Amino acid sequence: MISKINAWTLFGVKAIHVDTEVDVSKGLSSFQIVGLPEAAVRESKDRVRAAIKNSGFRFPLGRITVNLSPADIKKEGAGFDLPIALGILCSSGVIENQKINKFLIRGELSLDGRVKAQPGILAGAVLSREEKFKGIIVPRENGAEAKIIGSVEVIPVSSLSEAVAIIRGEKKPEEVILEVAKETFEEKIDFSEVKGQEYAKRAFEIAAGGGHNILLSGPPGAGKTMLSKRVPTIMPEMEEDEILEVSLVYSAAGFMSQTNEIITKRPFRAPHHTISYAGLVGGGRIPKPGEISLSHKGILFLDEFSEFRRDNLEMLRQPLEGKKIIISRAEGSLEFPADFMLIAAMNPCPCGYYTSRFHQCRCTGSQIEKYRNKLSGPVIDRIDIQVEVSDISYEKFSDDSRSRSSDEMKQNVLKARKIQRQRFDSSLRLNSGMEKREVKKFCTLDSEGDEILKKAFEKLRFSARAMDRILKTARTIADMEESEFIKKEHLAESLQFRVNLASCAVRQGD
Repeated sequence: MISKINAWTLFGVKAIHVDTEVDVSKGLSSFQIVGLPEAAVRESKDRVRAAIKNSGFRFPLGRITVNLSPADIKKEGAGFDLPIALGILCSSGVIENQKINKFLIRGELSLDGRVKAQPGILAGAVLSREEKFKGIIVPRENGAEAKIIGSVEVIPVSSLSEAVAIIRGEKKPEEVILEVAKETFEEKIDFSEVKGQEYAKRAFEIAAGGGHNILLSGPPGAGKTMLSKRVPTIMPEMEEDEILEVSLVYSAAGFMSQTNEIITKRPFRAPHHTISYAGLVGGGRIPKPGEISLSHKGILFLDEFSEFRRDNLEMLRQPLEGKKIIISRAEGSLEFPADFMLIAAMNPCPCGYYTSRFHQCRCTGSQIEKYRNKLSGPVIDRIDIQVEVSDISYEKFSDDSRSRSSDEMKQNVLKARKIQRQRFDSSLRLNSGMEKREVKKFCTLDSEGDEILKKAFEKLRFSARAMDRILKTARTIADMEESEFIKKEHLAESLQFRVNLASCAVRQGD
């Protein structure tokens, strides 16, 4: 007897429907899985056999053939255990096929029949909604993430025997309760705690307002890391579409099943500079999202920017421009989202005191040049805002006067984002993501502004990309002022955020 169970396999962060066809026939005892299964899927034969027996069911004798269709797509992971086991029980007459073929099913089995959590359950719930299945049968630990898709019926099961009882109608499935991620320490910190550095705080306000990438350069202890860690406090809350996009990435990485909580806060990822290429970009034998994808719709903070391996920094070119990363393998290419705001912080030289007002730099000119050359021109060119952060004086450090708080800065950010939502007719589009035609349409300058930009171009030799990014930043500054047009003061401020580091590059080049 042949039965068919609906399952899925993960391809990047998307789910692909897989028909799990099971045939039990007379003959010499054998158990074969076909349809391009990788090692973990082939090994499911032993897990399924033991799980069925230890759950109180009879394992059928004879030839068992399992076909995972379509056969040209590699099937990975232990998530096919539960569909295969239910398919065998269906072919043996334990459960009826028509009662189970309306559901998508995934789960790993232990030898005693317990169902273990799996990554990528949220992608399966999205597939269930798109292909109009009645619901989805998943491990109990994954119930909360599947419940994000409200229109999909979620049936959480803790064991194979419980799944059979629910399918037979002998037991009602338990209700799934959504859990929201708990507050983290970043929410208790505030920009008002930062002494001085009003220029840098203004830069972060603009960066958050338009989703611009930002680079901080300054001596040790100037507050670069302290400032960067407070940026989440001025970012707007994620909307439903963003929550789903981020959750899909974290589900594919297997993080949601570990916490059993819904992700509603924008990610803030801060990997150490010793991170591997696969850890940052994504990949591995079974490709998983890396830090740049885990930062999707949030912030990727790279402290000690110039200490990262050069090949790791060079791979930032594609996601900073295209907002996605493509990982190619012999079997095909996987696409992971990577729409993040980059915050990079670095020292100006090996000893760190090249721009310090209070310390003497010990580095030679060649050492400084070699240190700065770790960062290539194409990578720096893709960073919209570049700020020199100076060390603060004792007067500033001991000053108890009130500084702008995160709430005050956030109001300007929300103001700018509201205007962008109206401009692009989408809450997911920001000034930093404007295409060339949109820059030409929304970033027009009057004759005075055009002359300022021309002089800056001639003096600092900006590239065409840098010119576009200067205009995008100026557009965000104008939005914060609720100005329909970019005025000369908006353009001048935007230019300020590239002049310092650009001037250093020109001096070294000369």
